[in-house]
Amino acid sequence: MLQTPDAFLPLIDAPTPLPGDPLTFVFHRGRLLLGALDHGLPEFERVQALGLDLAQAQPVGLWQGRYCQTIWTDEEALPDAAFAYHSLRSLFNVVDDGFLGLISRAAQLAEWARTHRYCGVCATPMQRHPGERSFKCSACGMLAYPRISPAMMVLIRKGDKVLLAMHKHSPSQRFSPLAGFLEAGESIEEAVHREVMEEVGLRVHNLRYFMSQSWPFPHSLMIAFTADYLDGEIRLDENEIAEARWFGVDDVWPEASSSVSISSMLVQAHRPPGK
Repeated sequence: MLQTPDAFLPLIDAPTPLPGDPLTFVFHRGRLLLGALDHGLPEFERVQALGLDLAQAQPVGLWQGRYCQTIWTDEEALPDAAFAYHSLRSLFNVVDDGFLGLISRAAQLAEWARTHRYCGVCATPMQRHPGERSFKCSACGMLAYPRISPAMMVLIRKGDKVLLAMHKHSPSQRFSPLAGFLEAGESIEEAVHREVMEEVGLRVHNLRYFMSQSWPFPHSLMIAFTADYLDGEIRLDENEIAEARWFGVDDVWPEASSSVSISSMLVQAHRPPGK
């Protein structure tokens, strides 16, 4: 599952002195610079050769005794032909889950820094605010923290069947539980009921928390539930859902997806044996 390793220690500020050369996550348009074959981070000398302003690097934390930092670049520069930029999804089930969790965290911090170079109120260049994970505007005092976008996910149960849907805008184009972002002023439970009604026209009850997961596309927090069917007939929101149907023990189930995602874990926990 996509999560940071237990031994990882998050840091808001860089330690002084640094415990050796830092591990540096370099992102360009959401893709990470890694070895083309071994998928390892570049050595610090190779990062320095890119000519980046490393003063703009953001602290990530300590991992395996190494300080980790993250930075974005507007240029698709490579230290040499042994390296390439990799999309995060291409690394699913390719690199170690713990390393993937660190990549996820580093990606979100790099994207936060990239999109908060200037104050959103008065356009003054932003500065890191010491002791906090935030940028501060020196002109108007506006603080900008890393953006986290909560989203609900729900697997609806009806007897021995569960509802899975094909979301039109899903990159994987697989059947999965329903999901959607919270609106302002809304609780997570209210979002579950609203999204279920909007997307498939059903009412549910008996919501039960399953688990949560950070999801770096680009800064989501997925909060998963199960719920029991109450009433209604499936009525699709054709702007969002291509297909939705009940899957039971006598049905052919969709192929299991990557174990990295909470969606896969939620479905797997309710998949009948042999399916």
